[in-house]
Amino acid sequence: MGRKTRALRITYPEDLLLSLKESPEEFEKEARLLLAVKLYELGKVSTGVAAKIAGMGRVAFMMSLGRFDLSPLTTDPREIARDFARA
Repeated sequence: MGRKTRALRITYPEDLLLSLKESPEEFEKEARLLLAVKLYELGKVSTGVAAKIAGMGRVAFMMSLGRFDLSPLTTDPREIARDFARA
């Protein structure tokens, strides 16, 4: 049986895209990544869950953490074991 998923809808002004010089797709992809990174940084989710939120693979997510001066190596060893068991 597959896991259920939910969708989050966020409204934003159209001129935000103009000021950021991004397409809607670029902005939404970056917003997903930012949410995932922040949840990971706060210790709310593992790298595996964060990667799913960001819509990318776990390794790609872990590599992207450098953009935010974060390291995937600061995680609790139990989290690594859980992620490995789920992989």
